Amino acid sequence: MSTILVTGGTGTLGCLVTPQLRDAKLRVLSRHARKPADGIEYFACDLLSGDGLEAAVDGVDVVLHLAGGPKGDDVATANLVKAAERAGVGHFVLISVIAADRVPLGYFTRKFEAEKTVIASGLPWTILRAAQFHGFCLDAVRAAAKLPVVPVPGGMRFQPVDAHDVAARLAELTLGAPAGRVPDLAGPKIYTMRELVEDYLRTNGKRRPKLPVRLPGKAGRAYRAGDNLNLDAETGTRTWEEFLARD
Repeated sequence: MSTILVTGGTGTLGCLVTPQLRDAKLRVLSRHARKPADGIEYFACDLLSGDGLEAAVDGVDVVLHLAGGPKGDDVATANLVKAAERAGVGHFVLISVIAADRVPLGYFTRKFEAEKTVIASGLPWTILRAAQFHGFCLDAVRAAAKLPVVPVPGGMRFQPVDAHDVAARLAELTLGAPAGRVPDLAGPKIYTMRELVEDYLRTNGKRRPKLPVRLPGKAGRAYRAGDNLNLDAETGTRTWEEFLARD
């Protein structure tokens, strides 16, 4: 039986992936010590400092790295990769974001640095880039809809993907052989920001005036050019409208 270590295993994506890995011996990194539960062993660890990593990766066959945040992805991944190399891990799986190398925003840049760290390591690896989750888009439009007038950046398009679709693909990749950079995964439809906002307002029975705005700088130019999209990506099955109807 393989031993799989999952970072971010208690997050939105991790909670969907771990149930699909039950045939393996599962370890999940946690910020605080926790007792084993539901067949999962928890290891207290700080990815940014590296504290607790050696014990967590000892004897591990596969690392599935899902943990991420607004800052520190590059540092956390570097620490995890070093520990995995020392432990002789046989497969390192990383979730990244579509256009990590093209959108000039800190989150994308750090994801791209994390990718390069994995690729340059001595580990067999798999990297999946996914579009923004439906939940990310929901948080953005929900926050905007709280304002009396909703700002709508012009020219911005998104391919939101369902977290369940991403989780299923990651489970497949984690249980398989190292595959390198696999095809990107996006949602089945492309939406403008205005469409996302209007769908949210309509679903929730709200009416708000909308104000077109222009996203400035290099990031604005990148989004207006569609640099955040991948029209050749593999696609999930659940649309934004279906997500809103359920959630």
